[in-house]
Amino acid sequence: MKTKGKAWHLVVTVLLILAFVYTAFFGVSAKYGDVTTTYIKGAKDIRFGVDIKGGVNVTFVPSEDYDATEEQLEAAQLVIENRLVALNVTDYELYVDPSSDSLILEFPWQSGETDFDPESAIQEIGTTAYLTFREGSSADGDLILDGSMIESAAAQYGPVTSGGASEYYVSLKFTDEGAKAFGEATTRLAASNGTISIWLDDENVSTASVNAAITDGSAIITSSASSPFTQEDVVKMARQINSGSLPFALSAESYSTISPSLGAKSLDVMVQAGIIAFILVAILMIVRYRLPGTIAVISLMGQAAATLAVVSGYFTVFPGSTLTLPGIAGIILGIGMGVDANVITAERIKEELSKNKTREGAVNSGFKMGLTPIIDGNVTIVIVAAILMGAFGPTDGFWAKVFNPIFYWFGPSTAGTIYSFGFTLLTSVLLNFVFGVWATRVMIRGAVHFKPLRKAWLFGGKKEGGADFKTPSINFIGNRKKFYTFSCALIAVVLVFCGIFGVKMDVEFKGGSMITLAYEGDTDLNDLKSTIGTELGKSNLTLQTGSDISGNQTLTVTLPGSDTLTTEQLDNLLTALNEQYPDNNFVQNEVSNVDATIG
Repeated sequence: MKTKGKAWHLVVTVLLILAFVYTAFFGVSAKYGDVTTTYIKGAKDIRFGVDIKGGVNVTFVPSEDYDATEEQLEAAQLVIENRLVALNVTDYELYVDPSSDSLILEFPWQSGETDFDPESAIQEIGTTAYLTFREGSSADGDLILDGSMIESAAAQYGPVTSGGASEYYVSLKFTDEGAKAFGEATTRLAASNGTISIWLDDENVSTASVNAAITDGSAIITSSASSPFTQEDVVKMARQINSGSLPFALSAESYSTISPSLGAKSLDVMVQAGIIAFILVAILMIVRYRLPGTIAVISLMGQAAATLAVVSGYFTVFPGSTLTLPGIAGIILGIGMGVDANVITAERIKEELSKNKTREGAVNSGFKMGLTPIIDGNVTIVIVAAILMGAFGPTDGFWAKVFNPIFYWFGPSTAGTIYSFGFTLLTSVLLNFVFGVWATRVMIRGAVHFKPLRKAWLFGGKKEGGADFKTPSINFIGNRKKFYTFSCALIAVVLVFCGIFGVKMDVEFKGGSMITLAYEGDTDLNDLKSTIGTELGKSNLTLQTGSDISGNQTLTVTLPGSDTLTTEQLDNLLTALNEQYPDNNFVQNEVSNVDATIG
């Protein structure tokens, strides 16, 4: 029986995978003086989420249950972007979810930041923008009108004057009060060829000369001949003006914060756990499956490296993704699926060798019979990962659009770290077909034709003079009634325990607030509960002491219910605790604030 494969396939594939693993983890860069040029991104270039880097995840909604239009939400998005820049926050992710009238924002702590107040930042970001029209070109010029007097602003394209060339411009429509104020100002300023400037908070939107009185309640903003507007310019300007006349303020429906030190330590522990788990799996695979196990380990290294490469932006066709702690868990689970694929293949080869087939015949049969269960298991995980990305990812994402007809009926959901889990899991499982299936088979077929490795026991068969390998035989079909009975009894016990003791839900599911504070020294929980309850005006809170991943003592305050805590309440709580218990030095580690509906 002729088998595909050459000995050099094994050597070349191994060398290519090892080279790829090295570049994916360490990248390729060159340093000239103080300037470093990166040619290939490595693991150090991965963008980490706020649960690793520390930072804020917040969902804003219009206050007082206002039903905002998509255009109004886009205008509010621009307001948030402007305020983030004003706070020197440039590394952020922000997108609009029109289906739930919400804006989801995530931004990390800045490098070296020590006194950044996330609660104050959330409060400042969510306030209503203030748009003003002023005389002159400075922000302190005489006020003509504000955003409440503007009915609408729209980006337009066409001739501004009769017979003129088409150009981009912004058309304005004022309310009756705004038309009167604007008419009076332009009548006065036209006589002296004055100017009117538009300001959003402290940012200049536009400055224009007044050539004639405008009293009909509408106006246009045009560009100069030397610097004509583009479509992007007028769309942005229209959004800025509309944002200043928003009839609603933004409130933080749910948010969470985490300190950078806690996130960094979590990353260290997760990476260490992943390395230890990989080493243990590698030892198990090599000891039990010998040569196929060794080849499987090389494939798993390639799969893990390729997943990180997709996340980091190693491949220029992929922009990269934000990696969170659940995202790392997704990588580890994907590697587990890769182990499963290699175990199925190796076991099948062993079984075929036990039937006294040749190495080539055993390998071919093992590949053929092992492919179907590998596909079944991996396709199931692909479906789950796609659903997670659709439910918890950006609403304009591919999977969100695919599953929108289903998730639309369940209302809004939070987004963030779960999306990263789905992304890395989906990526890792798809790469499993490349490394765990295709690359493994290329290497094993090459090993079959590599003379030093042509020994049956290396593939799981018996050694010369050794005992025959016997496949364990369990009569599942004949004993199906026993297995059914055991399974049903176990399920019944679980359901009874759930009914009696219930399932304890975290605030992420039932809504409420959970605050984790690090502290020093000894504390009296009863005194703390009284102090915290009085400060927050709540009586249904619970306190629990423990330690974080850094080894610091922690106090966790849980407040379930429909009422979440405001940023001002959290600030006041931390201040009160440090004033009343100065020796304990309370520091905020983490906050989870989840609206009951979202939960």
